[in-house]
Amino acid sequence: MSILRGKKVLLGVTAGIAAYKSATLVRAFIKAGASVQVVMTEKAKDFVTPLTLSTLSKNPVHSSFTKEEDDNAVWTNHVELGLWADLMVIAPATANTLSKMSNGTCDNLLLATYLSAKCPVYFAPAMDLDMYIHPSSKESFEKLTSYGNIMIEATSGELASGLVGQGRMAEPEDIVRFIETQMQEKLPLRGKRVVITAGPTYEAIDPVRFIGNHSSGTMGAELAYRAAELGASVDLILGPSALKVEHDLITVHSVVSGDDMYEAVHQVYEQCDIAIASAAVADYKPSHVADEKIKKNDDTFTIHLVKTKDILASMGEKKQGQFLVGFALETQNEQENALKKLKKKNLDAIVLNSLRDKGAGFKTKTNKITFIDKDGSPTSYDLKSKKEVAVDIFDQILIKTT
Repeated sequence: MSILRGKKVLLGVTAGIAAYKSATLVRAFIKAGASVQVVMTEKAKDFVTPLTLSTLSKNPVHSSFTKEEDDNAVWTNHVELGLWADLMVIAPATANTLSKMSNGTCDNLLLATYLSAKCPVYFAPAMDLDMYIHPSSKESFEKLTSYGNIMIEATSGELASGLVGQGRMAEPEDIVRFIETQMQEKLPLRGKRVVITAGPTYEAIDPVRFIGNHSSGTMGAELAYRAAELGASVDLILGPSALKVEHDLITVHSVVSGDDMYEAVHQVYEQCDIAIASAAVADYKPSHVADEKIKKNDDTFTIHLVKTKDILASMGEKKQGQFLVGFALETQNEQENALKKLKKKNLDAIVLNSLRDKGAGFKTKTNKITFIDKDGSPTSYDLKSKKEVAVDIFDQILIKTT
């Protein structure tokens, strides 16, 4: 999935023939996982209808400072629109709009929203060849980029006038790709490799039965998504789970048993920069696995168990510069037990959660954690969604590693 997953994109559409591409651009952003709202100039409606863009974005299209509702005029809050967005994209950006943007002119809703935006602003010029190379246009480009705006240069080709040259708005898929690349270059974990273990392990008793636990792998999956959003290449070692984890930067290694997970971890651990062991690995496994299904013949049945390989301890032993984070799910003496685990297994940090906290642990969409660093300093968080918890955990990791 794209780095744009979950981002809020405000698309500005101005009055150029390239406005017909804005419909495809809305679709491209949504396909990348973004939410989209559209602000257009009044004249842009001559080239593409608000109904088209509203249908594709699944949001109302904004074009004026007021709108009629139940015979009353309702103000469109341009400040609220500007603050809503994670990024603003003006495509097509005509010479007229770019000149106004560069000089602070504010005579329509799109320009007022642009001046209110606190997010990165991208603009994709679209105009005829002679207009594109005119000194006034070049001055607009330079002034806008000096303000921190990001230009997506026009491409060369046949123009609406019939001339051939530079001035065509970049194609929608190229605009999305440009923004993705530009965003990735600024990400704090770009070029880093992260290994995450997630989910349960199943230890076979016979061909039918196993020893396992209630872990769904959701916490680990959210950690993988967050690492990818921060630019890292992620190896997600995932035990038996119904989750479908899909992202361009995440490689999923599906495993079943603790031995499987051990082998998968150590195939990638040496090359990683950060490792997070969030999997709920079985502590014991049957010493013998029956070849056939065990029949219910006796009133009692005994299974001899032996310890499984301690994956986290082995990672601590082989650590060579990796930042290693473990998880501790406790039911009593929580912080004391977590600190013991942190020291015993040579961790750089440990994430503690308690089954005594309502909404934490397995089979929930939420978690409540305490992040404890190598010095034993705890940082506790309120109950949050696991997606938000993943953000908190990586915020702590970034503090400790940068």
